[in-house]
Amino acid sequence: MLIKENKIKGSLMVQGTTSDAGKSLLVAGLCRVLKRKGISVAPFKPQNMSLNSAVTPCGGEIGRAQALQAIACGLELETDFNPVLLKPTSNSQSQVILNGKAVSQLDASRFGNIKALAFESVLKSYKRLQNKYDVVLIEGAGSPAEVNLRKNDIANMGFAEEVDCPVILISDIDRGGVFAHLKGTLDILSESENERVKGMVINKFRGNLDLLKDGLDWIEENTGKTVLGVLPYLLDLKLDAEDGIKVPQEKQVGAINIGVIVLPRISNHTDFEPLLANDNVNLAYARFPDELENVDLIIIPGSKSVRDDLTFLHENLWTEWIKKHCRYGGKVLGICGGFQILGIKISDPSGIEGDVGETAGLSLLNIETELEKSKQLKNVKGFLKLNDSNDLVVSGYEIHCGKTKGTDLNFPFCNISDQFGGFYNDGAISKDNQIIGTYLHGLFETRETTEAILSWITGREESAEDWSAIRESELNRLADMLEENMDIENILSMIN
Repeated sequence: MLIKENKIKGSLMVQGTTSDAGKSLLVAGLCRVLKRKGISVAPFKPQNMSLNSAVTPCGGEIGRAQALQAIACGLELETDFNPVLLKPTSNSQSQVILNGKAVSQLDASRFGNIKALAFESVLKSYKRLQNKYDVVLIEGAGSPAEVNLRKNDIANMGFAEEVDCPVILISDIDRGGVFAHLKGTLDILSESENERVKGMVINKFRGNLDLLKDGLDWIEENTGKTVLGVLPYLLDLKLDAEDGIKVPQEKQVGAINIGVIVLPRISNHTDFEPLLANDNVNLAYARFPDELENVDLIIIPGSKSVRDDLTFLHENLWTEWIKKHCRYGGKVLGICGGFQILGIKISDPSGIEGDVGETAGLSLLNIETELEKSKQLKNVKGFLKLNDSNDLVVSGYEIHCGKTKGTDLNFPFCNISDQFGGFYNDGAISKDNQIIGTYLHGLFETRETTEAILSWITGREESAEDWSAIRESELNRLADMLEENMDIENILSMIN
């Protein structure tokens, strides 16, 4: 640890024994802990793979986890926080976002090229953050024990070895086999990589900690590493989940029933997590129509491969189910790719998302969409046109390829402006007031927008929680939990 004028200066990396071990939230919590101690701190993830992304003020894309971590630090979003973002477009291909912009398409056979393509940019981003902030907290990706990927690794030990930063290893005990995960991961690492690991964290523990003591003693004795903390399972933590869709809690009697279709390439499913904070909403996710019943609103979410997901809807009887839902007075909301799906057709003349061609839409809105090479990346704010109101606030962000036209755009969902000075209408509301389409992600993060949409569903005045205030409170609760259950002073001493 380098100390100058009583300041901590350096970096620390959190790696996991598996995906979804808790890396993202541990980094977010530590970011908030350091911020509360008055330390200048920034998050960093060299390489992320996710279909959940956020838009920076400069119009770039980064992973949603790094957006949450930036909020924990009290910072505006920067592309340097996540210089490489891989967005899967199929089971064997990913779009490569480099420094916030799409630059390439990699298939599985060329995935090893990512190091040659991106590592120099990753190191430059990291260096800029080092120069700008006192501490950089780094999140790994997946597991460092993935031996098939180590030759071209830039996300875990490949990065840590290059920049010479210390590592702590986190594992999820709720999955089972936590001691095998920790010991096995450390055994697979090279000697220098193993020495780089300064401690271990056990995540999502339930029960009496005394029952774990023998295991903790064993793992420390057999690895030579210190257990820095055992974190309890926070079942009701209300923070953005990057990797998995959050399972809703028990249904509330008399609440508004909302169903979200889980498309094969669903993107930005974090859009709907703010709804879980409202007691007057029951939220359900469904892959197939028979998994939903008695819903008031069906949401068609964003998609990374919109024509393929539209074909999925047609082939799995969603088209008929949604139209029957409308005939019985149900409402439909399409967001981003879901908005495009509501139209008459989607055409892809340049093969942006796959084969050249077009696919018939649901024909619930009189619009047509043509996919284009250029991607729209904007933060926006403005006013809703819903419920004959011109003064309800809306904000969000756009991430989409494609231009939409059609007569239903004459009845827009909102009037908005972006950070580049543009003013325009967004989305469409059907003439019968049952269908809404919009390009805006993040709708439910604004309380006024959530209340307006819930009121549109029920026809009566509805209330909603303030997601921004909840997020702040939950970040502080997460930080409190870390300070109570981890050796924070030891962790701070590791930073160099």
